[in-house]
Amino acid sequence: MDPILKLLREDASLSAATIASRLGQSEGEVAQAIKAFEDGKVILGYRTLIDEDLLGLNRVRAVIEVKTTPEREGGFDRIATRIAKHDEVRSCYLMSGGYDLLVIVEGDSLHAVATFVAEKLATLKGVVSTATHFLLKPYKEHGVLMHQEAKSERLKVSP
Repeated sequence: MDPILKLLREDASLSAATIASRLGQSEGEVAQAIKAFEDGKVILGYRTLIDEDLLGLNRVRAVIEVKTTPEREGGFDRIATRIAKHDEVRSCYLMSGGYDLLVIVEGDSLHAVATFVAEKLATLKGVVSTATHFLLKPYKEHGVLMHQEAKSERLKVSP
């Protein structure tokens, strides 16, 4: 992988100047490379990872296993695209194993997620079954520990 992409993957907030200094390149070269990656759709977007607990947000997330009937000449792509277009869907993946698609959804409440599954997802032509698992607590997302352990100020006592 390109060194610029590696650095941006770890920290998307890095400026072109910072990347240039780390890689021994000019800021212009780095900015031009980033622009080329964006124009070529290698870089599809930038995200900020937020600790929603600290903000008091009570969003509900669920992981849904979806079994489907693949479409003739479209395979899983057409149904996956239809599912992915829903606003509630954060991610959608083709899987191997006991189910076909893994869908990650988010809503304001359990009821909102359940309604999405019952009324929008399960009713789609080609969806055979779903199994919903609600996420209770994140420990690590995108390589980042969500809740750092507080360092104890107490001295260890040994016998």
